[in-house]
Amino acid sequence: MLGKRIHFIGAKGTGMTAMAEILAAKGAILTGSDVPDIFYTDAILKSIGMNVHESFDALHVSSDIDIVIFSDAYNPVSNPEMAEATRKGLPMFSFAQALGALSRVSDSSGIAGVHGKTTTTAMAGSILASLRSPVTILTGSAVSSFSDRCTLILGDKYLVAETDEYKRHFMNFSPHRILLTSVESDHQDFYPTYDSIRQAFCDFVMSLPAGGLLIYCADDPGASEVANLAMSKRDDLRYAPYGFTAGGPWRIESIATSEGESSFSIAACQQVFKLHVPGKHLVLDAVGALALAMDIAGRAPESIYRRDDDRAHVFSDKQWLQANLALAQFRGSRRRSEVIGEASDVLIMDDYAHHPTALKATIAGIKAFWPSRRLVVDFMSHTYSRTIALMDDFAASLDEADCLILHGIYASAREAPVEGVSGRTLFEKVKARRQDLLDVTDTAETAPVSTGDDRGFLLYVEDHKDAASRAYSLIRANDLFITMGAGDNWKLGKTIFRQLKEKEENHA
Repeated sequence: MLGKRIHFIGAKGTGMTAMAEILAAKGAILTGSDVPDIFYTDAILKSIGMNVHESFDALHVSSDIDIVIFSDAYNPVSNPEMAEATRKGLPMFSFAQALGALSRVSDSSGIAGVHGKTTTTAMAGSILASLRSPVTILTGSAVSSFSDRCTLILGDKYLVAETDEYKRHFMNFSPHRILLTSVESDHQDFYPTYDSIRQAFCDFVMSLPAGGLLIYCADDPGASEVANLAMSKRDDLRYAPYGFTAGGPWRIESIATSEGESSFSIAACQQVFKLHVPGKHLVLDAVGALALAMDIAGRAPESIYRRDDDRAHVFSDKQWLQANLALAQFRGSRRRSEVIGEASDVLIMDDYAHHPTALKATIAGIKAFWPSRRLVVDFMSHTYSRTIALMDDFAASLDEADCLILHGIYASAREAPVEGVSGRTLFEKVKARRQDLLDVTDTAETAPVSTGDDRGFLLYVEDHKDAASRAYSLIRANDLFITMGAGDNWKLGKTIFRQLKEKEENHA
């Protein structure tokens, strides 16, 4: 890539920025274009010297460009730069295709699953960094231990990357190892049935070469089903289950949660590991990350494999200690149980959970982590297809929240609204389930939130931008307020934090 001129269409996206960082480190000369809105990735792109045009124009596609990489959000019909690149016959690659090309020049590992990909990738990267492995990590979100970037570039012998199941994008990736966190129905606009999405994951696993390793969560029914199907067809692969029900070294033998900390042990060693991010599901992610890191940096004990492997050996005591320290210092990534801040005795968080399973697990983890706080969940569902297909599951996934604020559906650009379905539909489902909550939707902003029975509240505001003053009036000291979903309601959490901070400063 040294000296190659590469133009990025949609450069500010998380994955695209990460790809730009990697190619810049390889000596490529980069330009890009995107919308004028300011994102956290603007500073990253500036730091690597990329000139980013804040508009799309055919004039940005000069004749000296060698390669064009484009975000899947754009197409040649509507984007003038893609149309111009097509007219000039320039080599064009989607982000997924570019990542696939990178995977073929390194010993590559793909993190896959409906949930947990970003955190597992980030944890694996943090562990491998502590072991000084020559690895490049690419995640779907900025990671605090990666200097708030989506990449960690320590060498190019190994590549560990989050892979995307949507539209089978991960089939572009060429893995030596796959870490499979979970498989269940999702992306209903492309995978209308569970069987269709399961088949995609099966096909990805079957793309492993002879001797390749599948690390899978034994506690997840879908991941286990995919692994069993692979075992019935591929006895030339290695298999490593992890979790509470797993056999072998990656079985979780104990777990305990106290205020702000989880501790756990596994069969592979005598260490007691510590995590300071909430949830049993994140303990699972950590163990999967350990299994992957051992196979890369230390090679795992042969007892986890379906067949003998003459490369197998274990971490040294020093490596186990380093891995333990890396997990203890891990503080998550952007929009994954992210702590925005604390003001006026209210803790503000944000999480990307947008599937019922992830919502339920995240809420349970947070309540166990901070049992003394009242949990106020602000949720916005994402895509009509997902909301319709999983409506009852979404309603049930919010059962453990102490208070709830709900909004309209955050529609995807790839689908149109569905008549007769809205955020109100989910709100009514939740209201029917949560008789313990006081519906304050139609009450005045100054009205009391309870009648003396100290019930939690339930509030519906179609547009989260209109919810700030009402939410602010309902929150009280010692609350934990978290925005959840793949929409843009995270902005509400930022607004609430700013209001609480101003209140704190005014009373100082």
